Amino acid sequence: MTAPLSPAEAGGAGAAASPAAPASTADRPQQPASPWRLAWHRLRRQKAALTGLGIIVFFVLAALLAPVLTAISGKGPADTDKKAINSYLGGLPKGSFGGMSPEHWLGVEPMLGRDIFARLLYGAQISLLVAFASAIMITLIGVTLGVLAGYFGGRIDAAISRFMDVMMSFPSLIFMIALLSVARDVNRVLLLIVVMGVFSWPYIARVIRAQTLSLKHREYVEAARASGTRSSRILLTEILPNLSGTIIVYITLAIPGLIGTEAALTFLGVGVRPPTPSWGQMIADSVLYYKVDPMFFILPSACLFLVVLGFTLLGDALRDALDPKGGRS
Repeated sequence: MTAPLSPAEAGGAGAAASPAAPASTADRPQQPASPWRLAWHRLRRQKAALTGLGIIVFFVLAALLAPVLTAISGKGPADTDKKAINSYLGGLPKGSFGGMSPEHWLGVEPMLGRDIFARLLYGAQISLLVAFASAIMITLIGVTLGVLAGYFGGRIDAAISRFMDVMMSFPSLIFMIALLSVARDVNRVLLLIVVMGVFSWPYIARVIRAQTLSLKHREYVEAARASGTRSSRILLTEILPNLSGTIIVYITLAIPGLIGTEAALTFLGVGVRPPTPSWGQMIADSVLYYKVDPMFFILPSACLFLVVLGFTLLGDALRDALDPKGGRS
C-alpha cells in the first residue's frame, strides 16, 4: 500500500493540476483615457479654474433662487421702503453701510428705498440671461457659417468670408447704441440679445472656419469621403465633434465680454430700462451717490467684477486643459 499524501503534498498536487490563475488586474492593459477625461483631470489641478467655477456656480444659483431668497428676506426688487431713508438728508439711507439692517441685508437705494439685495439677485438674472442667450445665438450662427465656409470652400467660402469682413468692419458699439436708441416699445432684453448676437458672431465664425480648413484634410475625413459618406453626415459626425473643445472655450471666454457689453449699454441708458433691475442700471444710478453712499456703488460693481473674473479664469483654464501644448499646463 502506498502511504497517504501529506497535506502539503496534496495541496501542491492540486495546484499543479488546476488551471493557471487569472492574471492580476494590474497586468491587464488599461484603456486610454478620453481627451475630455484628461482635460477634466488637468482642470481639477488648477486652483484658478476651481475658483472661477465656484464663482460662476454661486451667481447662477443666486439668479435661479432669486424668488426664494427674496421671499425669505421679505423684500422684492420693486418694493420701496420710505422708512429706511432719511428725507431730511436728500433721501440717503438711514444707518451705516448704506442702510444695512435685519430688514435690508445689503442696504437700500437712496431716494426710493428699494432693497439692494433683491435688485442684485434679479439683476444677476438679467445679466446672465442676456449673456448666455447671446452666446448661444453667436455660437449657432458663427459655427454654422464657419463650418460651411471651411468645409466647402470655393464660392461659398468667398461669399461667407466677405460677409464676415463686412460685419466686422462695422463699429459695433455705435450701431448697438443707435439701434437700441431708436427702438421704443419692444422687449429690451430680447432686443439686447438679438443686437449683441448679430454683431458678435463673425469672430467665432473665423476661428471655426480656420479649424475646419485644417480638419477637412485629416485621414479620417478623407476616408469617410472616399467611402461615399454624405457631406452632411461628415460635418455632423467627423468635423463638429472635433470642434467641440474650441467652441466651449470660445463661449466661456466670450460670456464675460457679453456681460460687460450689456452692463455698458444699460449704463448708457439704451439697455434694460427701469423698473427691470440690472447691474449696469444700478451702477449708473449710483454715480450721483458714490461719495455719500459708497456701498450703493460698490455692491453692483463687485458683482459685475466677480462674474467677469469667474468666467475669465474658467475660460483660460479650459483653453489650457483642452490644448496643453499651446497652453501653460
